[in-house]
Amino acid sequence: MVPDYPAYLARWQADSEIARKTLAVELDIAYGKSDAERLDVFRAVDQPRGAPVLVFIHGGYWQALDKRDFDFVARAYVAAGVTVVVVNYALTPTVSMDEIVRQTRASLAWTWQNARRFGGDPGRIHVTGHSAGGHLTAALLVTNWPTLGLPADPIAGAVAISGLYELEPIRLSYLNQAIRLDADAARRNSPIFAVQALEATDSAVVSTAPGKLRSAPLTLAVGQKESDEFHRQQRSFAAAWLAAGRPVQELDLPGRNHFSVLDAFCDPNSALFRATLEQIQRPTA
Repeated sequence: MVPDYPAYLARWQADSEIARKTLAVELDIAYGKSDAERLDVFRAVDQPRGAPVLVFIHGGYWQALDKRDFDFVARAYVAAGVTVVVVNYALTPTVSMDEIVRQTRASLAWTWQNARRFGGDPGRIHVTGHSAGGHLTAALLVTNWPTLGLPADPIAGAVAISGLYELEPIRLSYLNQAIRLDADAARRNSPIFAVQALEATDSAVVSTAPGKLRSAPLTLAVGQKESDEFHRQQRSFAAAWLAAGRPVQELDLPGRNHFSVLDAFCDPNSALFRATLEQIQRPTA
């Protein structure tokens, strides 16, 4: 536990309020039927041919926080010419992990279907998330999108920050009091098993078509001061991704903890921001 984490949250909330007041934004757009299925769209400026789009999924161990606490991430990327979509989703124990994954998939589908409406390019959608959002970012990468009416490759690239890619350790921890995973739910919502099961037809993984993993660039980032488990999870997922023949970049950010790593994501002078922007600005085929 980071001892001064309340100070991070307070600062993020204040900076998010500034973002909502100073940037061109559409707030609380519905992408689904429930009250939780809402997103905020911060429009890029001076992008006449269609801006790249960055979808951000917040953390909170699937049981806390809200998109309004994370709108601050839009500021640096909008300034760099990127439209930013900040996603909300329902939390446990009100809903299951399966439902959270379904909702985030629906948010990506909405973004792809509506990108042009807010000046974005549906061919340049990148996904990122922190902590639980890092897990959900990976879950989107192993989704069989044609079954949801989207092209096979709606994601142009992804950045997963301090992600959790295997949920069995979560099931065995105190966190599961709210998340309520059983062994099957933990497995089918663990992106690493979808990546590892390239030739399997195991229905208990996130994607029933893991062989359809695409070659969109993936960056994985973790703070040097984060726990051994976050480092282990990143190493394991990166190894699985590479073994599947897919490109991956790993970043271990010096001096960063589980909260300050997200500050690095928004700092134009940081390696993580530069890697994210380089991925977004990379020419598409």
